[in-house]
Amino acid sequence: MNTVSFADLKLAPEILKALTEAGYSTPTPIQAQAIPVVLSGEDLMAGAQTGTGKTAAFALPMLQQLLPHASASTSPAKHPVRALILVPTRELAVQVEESVKMYAKYTSLRSLVVYGGVDIKTQTPHLKTGVEILVATPGRLLDHIEQKTVLLNQVQMLVLDEADRMLDMGFMPALKRILALLPRRRQSLMFSATFSDDIKKLSEDFLIYPSLIEVARSNATSDNIKQKVYLVPSEDKHALLAKLLKGDDAKQVIVFTKTKLTASRLTRQLQREGIEADAIHGDRSQSERQQTLEAFKQGKVSVLIATDVAARGLDIDHLPMVINYEIPHAAEDYVHRIGRTGRAGASGTALSLVSPEEEKYLVEIEKLIKTSIEKEQASVPRAQRGETRPQHEPREPRQAYHKPSLSKPAHDPWFDQPYVPKVTEPAPSTSKPDIAAVKPKAQIPALFRRNS
Repeated sequence: MNTVSFADLKLAPEILKALTEAGYSTPTPIQAQAIPVVLSGEDLMAGAQTGTGKTAAFALPMLQQLLPHASASTSPAKHPVRALILVPTRELAVQVEESVKMYAKYTSLRSLVVYGGVDIKTQTPHLKTGVEILVATPGRLLDHIEQKTVLLNQVQMLVLDEADRMLDMGFMPALKRILALLPRRRQSLMFSATFSDDIKKLSEDFLIYPSLIEVARSNATSDNIKQKVYLVPSEDKHALLAKLLKGDDAKQVIVFTKTKLTASRLTRQLQREGIEADAIHGDRSQSERQQTLEAFKQGKVSVLIATDVAARGLDIDHLPMVINYEIPHAAEDYVHRIGRTGRAGASGTALSLVSPEEEKYLVEIEKLIKTSIEKEQASVPRAQRGETRPQHEPREPRQAYHKPSLSKPAHDPWFDQPYVPKVTEPAPSTSKPDIAAVKPKAQIPALFRRNS
């Protein structure tokens, strides 16, 4: 039985005070194992299923390590970037920095988050004042590096959070550029919910003899999450989704789609049917995404339609249900999607609507998580299919189908008459003759050839 407390982990009183105020009692398994390793100065490769407290596992020892450098001075020179946390998405960046700020509440350490989707000029003044801990998405960090608004030559600690997602999103070239700018002598930490061969290769590039921690089977899903699959034709998915969302147990739900187009269309349909839904995806501005997410957390929106950009980093307390309207092509993304529910020991439900053409992806998911998911053949009555159509968009009446007649059509004898060309007399011309036309040709002298 785990009886370790945060005080046992030798954290500073300032940090312990912030944890107590935040309601933290005992460390989670990943925190209890990772914090001592990080405090020892070793590199770390840590794997834990999402929702187990990975952020605190690296942020708390990071703050402890940086406390000797804390300064109340207003001079930017006293606040260089000493710790860099790289994350794949804007939402995750915001939430990680919020946690860091909360843990550092009673210290003089400063933190800042920078990400794309907003005007870079709004971030520059804050960077120039100096921050010890910088949370960033790779693309926006490179923008600041090119504009010379940030220096990384004093970074002591590097954290890659959700490293597998970074590779999925094609951040490898950006990561290599950033790593080349960091001091060679530093402590590096990698946190990920899944361990693939590509992740292990990435760890070889920037970790030096790392300690390995896995608090759950690699790529496992939480036992607290009840998983179920509805086998349903594509054309019946919307009707089934509307039925599920009107159930008593669907008070707060994230619905995942594969594309931004589907997310927007689905949101409009559900809104017309009286369901409080809103969308969060890459085409929406950062302020819109933040407002939508906040409304969902506060219960003003009951259904959040999201693409995989939101599968990582959404931290919503006691989210009861996740629905995969479309299951992802990458089996690892399924693990992260359903990891939004069943967090921190709470129970949750993950439902997936799987059409016949998607069943091949379901096979890969079950192979990855080493679990056979409960399946049910969904039947949507015709009446329910019609209920989902908005009243102001009536169904077009079906036209009666008339089978073409095979009888011989009516015959016109005119078509049997032989062709007789019509002869017309040329009309007498009343115009003057063209002088050029009647003018005799000019005499051209002949060239005589001498007889040989």
